[in-house]
Amino acid sequence: MGLEIERKFLVRGDAWRAAASDSMRICQGYLNDEQRCSVRVRISGERAWLNIKSVTIGTQRQEFEYEIPLADGEALLGNLSCKPLIDKIRHIVPVAGKHWEVDVFEGENAGLVVAEIELDHPDEDFERPDWLGQEVTHDARYYNTCLSSLPFSRWSEQDRAAVLGV
Repeated sequence: MGLEIERKFLVRGDAWRAAASDSMRICQGYLNDEQRCSVRVRISGERAWLNIKSVTIGTQRQEFEYEIPLADGEALLGNLSCKPLIDKIRHIVPVAGKHWEVDVFEGENAGLVVAEIELDHPDEDFERPDWLGQEVTHDARYYNTCLSSLPFSRWSEQDRAAVLGV
């Protein structure tokens, strides 16, 4: 059984950009309405994946991921995925032997920047870079499944302003 152990944070400023080692455009969509699990299709570059995750909010979730043919991924995103799709650029930022994934959202989630780190166990210590903001691991609004059904652009003005620090 696959198990994902991940922490999620808001990002402050652009200082992380100087340390980014790689970037990739990602487009993903969800094929279900998230009762017990999310079923996601993701395309990055010329590759596509089908991903199934438990909807548990928090640090640990069951996760299963399988590469699928690109044409299948495109058909699933175009014909079967709930809209809007999640569009983002993921930047890999190495910090103290770990790789942070900094997602800069576009489209209906533009303005939102979230950093994630995968851990080996839930209580693992890790270095927190200066650009790391508030932890949002336990706030469902920041999960891509939720951003697909209630994008950042549709949040209240007050909630968006709190995230953007204005």
